[in-house]
Amino acid sequence: MSKPSLRVRLRYRFDNLMGRGNAGIIGLLGLVTLIWVLVMGFFTWRLDLQPEGASHRWIETTWRMLTFTLDPGTFAGDPDWRWRVPSLLTTIFGLFVVATLIGIIASGFEDRITRLRKGRSAVLETGHTVILGWNNKVFTIISELAIAKESETKPVIVVLADRDRVDMEDEIKERVANLRNTKIVCRSGSPIHSDEVLRANPYEAHSIIVLGDDDAVAVDANTIKTALALTNHTDRPAGALQIVGAIRRPRNLSIAKLVGKGDAQWIVPIEAISNLTVQTCRHAGLSTVYSELLQFEGDEFYITEQPELAGLTYFQCQMRFPSATVVGLIGAGGVSLNPPRDHVIAEGDRLIVIAEDDSMIEVAPTQGTANDAHVTGLNVAENPIERTLIVGSHSQLPTMLSELSEYSQPGSPVTIASMFPVPAFAQDLGLDIDVRAGDTADVDFLASLHPETFDHILVLAYRDDLDAESADNISLVTLLHLRELAASADAEFTIVSEMLNDGNRRLAEVARVDDFIVSDHFISLLMAQISQAPELNDVFNALFASTGAEFYLRPAQWYVQLGTPVSFYSVAEGAARRGETAIGYRDLTPVVGDSRMTPRINPPKTAEHVFSDGDLVIVLARS
Repeated sequence: MSKPSLRVRLRYRFDNLMGRGNAGIIGLLGLVTLIWVLVMGFFTWRLDLQPEGASHRWIETTWRMLTFTLDPGTFAGDPDWRWRVPSLLTTIFGLFVVATLIGIIASGFEDRITRLRKGRSAVLETGHTVILGWNNKVFTIISELAIAKESETKPVIVVLADRDRVDMEDEIKERVANLRNTKIVCRSGSPIHSDEVLRANPYEAHSIIVLGDDDAVAVDANTIKTALALTNHTDRPAGALQIVGAIRRPRNLSIAKLVGKGDAQWIVPIEAISNLTVQTCRHAGLSTVYSELLQFEGDEFYITEQPELAGLTYFQCQMRFPSATVVGLIGAGGVSLNPPRDHVIAEGDRLIVIAEDDSMIEVAPTQGTANDAHVTGLNVAENPIERTLIVGSHSQLPTMLSELSEYSQPGSPVTIASMFPVPAFAQDLGLDIDVRAGDTADVDFLASLHPETFDHILVLAYRDDLDAESADNISLVTLLHLRELAASADAEFTIVSEMLNDGNRRLAEVARVDDFIVSDHFISLLMAQISQAPELNDVFNALFASTGAEFYLRPAQWYVQLGTPVSFYSVAEGAARRGETAIGYRDLTPVVGDSRMTPRINPPKTAEHVFSDGDLVIVLARS
């Protein structure tokens, strides 16, 4: 290879200088300006072109040339044409330099503003909540956290996702109606890259919520990689982290727990939603109970330690809280919901309570009493032989059938109607399953199923085969047809529908559906709750399990006399006689101007209420 010429070498050095950015360009302009001023000052001085009265020293002449580059009007009053020529040339050169310099500075300032708007800078907040990733759950989570943090001083939520910062901020403002006093800080970056995660300052945060990408092929892989970036970063300080994440495939849970190193609480939506859907299908109105308990607005779960209650029985503890409801405990054996009424509270046991706020968890000096004359505590057996119709299908159907078999007697009839192939399920579930293929949005096909002969109808969204909007549209048409068939047959049956979009749920309310299950909405509420109190994850796992205690809505006359004012102490006594824990009630018949269909969770135990036929008591009981 021949030796590069001087021209080539100079051009190479020039390219390298330009590659340094604005600083290199400004430096080059300064050098060129200095050379020009020195040369013009030397020739002007040497040729003695200075005007009369001006200093003839070289340094003074050079200084005046420098002023011409910075101020175009400096030479305007000079009468000597010999002096005007070099000063004009220097002024023109100066105009070029100054214009170029202004353009460079403006461009650099604009680039800096653009980088700031892209959200690449680090966050300096502390004690904040970090949300890593972006999907539809982010809006519900932010809305719930804003409620939870309302009592805090200047609460902050930091969102870091691989999206444009301005787009994230605009979408949050549009989708979250009331942020209260919470400040939202958005940053752009990939949550799976350990260095970019640091922009959110996660190691000084109160809690970290990991959201997977719903559109990603390996969504669990991204969630696990994000947890790995947090727990194994070289800059991670000593101390525990408070991470919450969702794992879509149960088989990945063991890997997630390994990566989480005890710092992460993992939710498995497919199991939680399947259990919730099956439970709600069997007990109309149950979804509103869960919704009330999972929202920060209203009553929710708390874990409290009350050493003075050690030695008392579980039922005695229930009667010592006038403004809170005890539903279980956490002891040496873990979470126990609705333990036997005579279970003795040991030292170190913590109580699981439902309260409006932790400040409302107060122990009364004496035990509340029930009016035995008003307590029934009937030991009525329920008939588990029920016919269930499932309209629609998706990948969670086998799990739902497995859960349904836990509640049903062997041979219980279940009919599945779907316009798409039904996922394979275990054949030894003990259920009499009949699969029908057909257009579930067609009223004639639905009529051929004879929905009036079923006790419960569950409408599932075709989430695996259609986009969310199309799946909800079919569910909506199906619900309207089912209600039309019920009216024509003068039949009564409960309908539970799964909706993917919460906005479509509000449209579907015209079909008078008993319950709606909005998967993303419920999982968002769970993640928000657990991010503030990680120990609640064990409570929710126990609550959604097919074995153990769960919520039921049962006739009020099973617990207390109807038509008589009774306190909730009496309701609690009636439930305890049945081995259950009463947490509230729901009036079946709505009253004009009053939202009586909304469940009343954790009512004051001293307040009296008159129950009527059709009213329901919400209890925590074992199946």
